[in-house]
Amino acid sequence: MRVLIADDDIISRAVVKALLLKWGYEVLEAGDGNEAWDILKEKDSPQLVLLDWMMPGIDGLELCRRLRQLDNNTYHYIILLTGRDSKEDIIGGLNAGADDYITKPFMPEELEVRLRVGRRILDLQQSLKEALEVQRYQAQHDLLTGILNHAEILNILETELDRARRQNGNLAIIMGDLDHFKKVNDTYGHVAGDAVLVEVAARMKNNIRLYDSAGRYGGEEFLLVLPGCNAEEAMIIANRILESIGKEPVIFNNTPMAVTISLGVAVHGAGDNTSTTELVQLADIALYQAKQNGRNRVEQATATAHVFSNLSSGGERYTLTLSREE
Repeated sequence: MRVLIADDDIISRAVVKALLLKWGYEVLEAGDGNEAWDILKEKDSPQLVLLDWMMPGIDGLELCRRLRQLDNNTYHYIILLTGRDSKEDIIGGLNAGADDYITKPFMPEELEVRLRVGRRILDLQQSLKEALEVQRYQAQHDLLTGILNHAEILNILETELDRARRQNGNLAIIMGDLDHFKKVNDTYGHVAGDAVLVEVAARMKNNIRLYDSAGRYGGEEFLLVLPGCNAEEAMIIANRILESIGKEPVIFNNTPMAVTISLGVAVHGAGDNTSTTELVQLADIALYQAKQNGRNRVEQATATAHVFSNLSSGGERYTLTLSREE
């Protein structure tokens, strides 16, 4: 682990550095507060910090305060090294943001133990951070396929639709549904069905742009969000996905399973007022049409007026609800 020593006393700094190197630490040095601050502002700055209280430029207490105000998602464990030993000074140092306080002169064993405590706290914090990241990932992703889950893909759709409205731009979505997926489960088993879903999700991700999003809408249904995409571009992507999924079988336990998908495309164009719900339903209707027209194909949604009924005189909106077979 790297440690920063900030001390204007060359001899004192050399003594501490020799101890740290002996204990296996990687050492960075700063001869004054300004130099230390420049190092600590960097993205990958050392998390263990030994600060002298009195330094030219920025003193140790001010460095503590500045570090605690940094918003870079990195915690620095700060140990103040100083000849000040009054209770008031100790309280002042801890209030400024220091984690620990060692008065000079000190025993090397004491410094070693204090550093070990700091390292243990930083390790625990890193473990907590990683656990929270895992929870965040699980809250946003489908655990089987690894793509976004239902709630998160709709959140992204809402965000991208707001952006498209503000920028008067395009947004396309693709709704996909595997053809005759129940037969896969019935013939080969649900484990094989899971393998199909995983492979289909991977093929979809491999055929969209880096800034597009893919989500599992539910069961064997998928939803893709394509920012800045017009109808022609969306159809190109949809046909690429269609070919990728249908051209080669999914292999499970050395058994090839032929898989195809039906896709529905819907586009929010510049100046449109389509809501998230309406856009999804447009894609769903197009998908229904693809199923009706023989499956393993792409259909594009017609204008909103063809999907939604007119407002009644009382202002009520009636929507068309269609069911579809696998």
